Amino acid sequence: MAKLVINQKLVGNIDELISICPFGAMENKNGELAINAACKMCKLCVKKGPKGAVEYVEEETAAIDKSLWKGIAVYVDHIDGAIHPVTYELIGKAKELAAKINHPVYAIMMGSKIKEESKELLHYPVYKVFLYDNKELDRFKIEPYTAVLEDFVKKQMPTAILMGATPVGRQLAPRLAARVKTGLTADCTILDINENTDLVQIRPAFGGNIMAQILTPNHRPQMATVRYKVMDAPRRSTDISGEIIECEIEQEKLASKIEVLDIIAKEKEQFIEAAEVLVVAGRGVKKEEDLALLKELADLLGGSLACTRPIMEAGWMEAKCQVGLSGRTVRPKLIITAGVSGSVQFAAGMNNSEHIIAINKDENAPIFKTAHYGLVGDLYEIIPELISQIKAGKGQWDNLPTNA
Repeated sequence: MAKLVINQKLVGNIDELISICPFGAMENKNGELAINAACKMCKLCVKKGPKGAVEYVEEETAAIDKSLWKGIAVYVDHIDGAIHPVTYELIGKAKELAAKINHPVYAIMMGSKIKEESKELLHYPVYKVFLYDNKELDRFKIEPYTAVLEDFVKKQMPTAILMGATPVGRQLAPRLAARVKTGLTADCTILDINENTDLVQIRPAFGGNIMAQILTPNHRPQMATVRYKVMDAPRRSTDISGEIIECEIEQEKLASKIEVLDIIAKEKEQFIEAAEVLVVAGRGVKKEEDLALLKELADLLGGSLACTRPIMEAGWMEAKCQVGLSGRTVRPKLIITAGVSGSVQFAAGMNNSEHIIAINKDENAPIFKTAHYGLVGDLYEIIPELISQIKAGKGQWDNLPTNA
């Protein structure tokens, strides 16, 4: 790791040096210069400040024997044995990564009375399924679930663990990372691996302005969470391969300070992730009432209406309708964006869609780099025309004779 070392004798004018930092990470504490947690290690203070006032120092890190860590593990996210689809997507990516370094793919599943359900994983490219089947694991509780994952890491020593960015995964991953003292990259959009088994974790950073490439070279296991619909799931094989390993863990490790008194089933709702057609409202939509126009188009196509962050922040639509890395990641068969500029954050949340049609007045809008088809023009002119033509087309089909 690296750190900044301050030589107070060479600082000189403290306020002048503080003004150099664009992140407000430097402050005057009782007449001495201090660096706070806002520091991004940009080293501007080193380059532009008085010579020697602030020094960038690389600390020596103890090397880890990477050969002792083998296998890429996938946490199996499920509710009562019903496996979340993100698990299969991660298995597919794990298989791809493992093939590059000649490692096996593991799956770790925990719960109560889930042995039969765990057999479904054997239809996918998994070498071993490590099964923790205990009555104390019937429902998600953070303490015992973390204890099980820690037990798995210490016994199997996987080089990397992939987890879905689900409500459970988002709680478990950081807790485990802190427990085993390793790094964690959240919401990765791209994963790769080097020959030395270092996992290359790529995700948008600084509000989507850059794509950060993150490595964890001196710690194992390496950990990453990935959203649903970002990776490709492998096809289910009719044949069974791999084996299920039933694991034991000390009973006292499954104790929890949380008691579940009751579970109330949430009313089912349609999420934009499941929609095959999406119409997305962007900043180009002038007022809330105009969303009705886009909703009409979505309804005609049998799809759903979604939005970008500005529309959500304006309070016109709910957060669950937002597409992008700060919202939902989607992969519909057709997505039509209306008045969307196409920031990196937004594009990363939908660029795996099968067909992308963009409507924007600005021919230089970034969205056109992502789109398969682009319409340069005013959405208030193009969308009514689309609606009109779709209605006319539907009418022609409705008038066809039944034996046509």
